[in-house]
Amino acid sequence: MVEHTLSLDNIFGSLADPTRRDILQRVSQRGLTISEIAAKYDVTFAAISKHLKVLEKAELIIKKRRGKEQIVYLSPQAFVQAADYLTWYRQMWEERFDSLDDYLRNNP
Repeated sequence: MVEHTLSLDNIFGSLADPTRRDILQRVSQRGLTISEIAAKYDVTFAAISKHLKVLEKAELIIKKRRGKEQIVYLSPQAFVQAADYLTWYRQMWEERFDSLDDYLRNNP
């Protein structure tokens, strides 16, 4: 359970940053080199590299070597894990709202 919680902490911590969310959106279209990613931002290459390390630690991206370049791809498994977590809460709240709705209809 602790490992699962740490994984979710990494995922949601990664998603808290707008630059990282933007990087994820860009690599969701196609794999990009680190240089291609860095060219889109007005920050240092080192800063982009740090963002990518955070995303990689959260398993939101994977890097694959192609010759001298590393290509960054979206890794869907972490998104599935986050979606499952959020689905549990959505279902819980829907049940509570349904119960409240039933109560209000039956107790005017």
